[in-house]
Amino acid sequence: MQNNKNRFESRVAKGLYFATCALLVLVWGTNVNAQNQTPKSRLVTAHSAEVQQSIYREYRGVQLGMTMAEARAKLGEPVMKGDDQDFYVFSTNETAQIAYDAAGNVRTISTDYTGGVGAPDYRIVVGTGLLERPDGSMYRMVHHDREGFWVSFNKSAGMVPVVTVTLQVK
Repeated sequence: MQNNKNRFESRVAKGLYFATCALLVLVWGTNVNAQNQTPKSRLVTAHSAEVQQSIYREYRGVQLGMTMAEARAKLGEPVMKGDDQDFYVFSTNETAQIAYDAAGNVRTISTDYTGGVGAPDYRIVVGTGLLERPDGSMYRMVHHDREGFWVSFNKSAGMVPVVTVTLQVK
């Protein structure tokens, strides 16, 4: 019985990892395509002081490059735990996925905020200049080449938008 439970949990974790990777590839591909379509998009500018560079470099104390043990110590016990990814549910509006590289270090931090509730202000994440797509969704990705990572802010369109903030090692 325990063996079946372990196999089920392993399959669920692998499925979640695959879904997250697919989502990241989709988001990245959408960002690349959308950035090439700026004439069709309009720039959303901030009315307050501009932030030139992203200052969003961690989530709840977890930073890229931390060990799995350090990340779990900061975030607590994940809802789904794996060797390569953990999934956390902090509230009905906030979830997070932490992906690890082969050495067990944090490679990706991706957080989702349903309805945008609790999401950080986009200016803190990516600075000013969100691009708005024709469907009303907004996004921006900032590459920090010297530091070897990128950060993105995506807000979906629709009745209940989801804000996704992702940090990832290049």
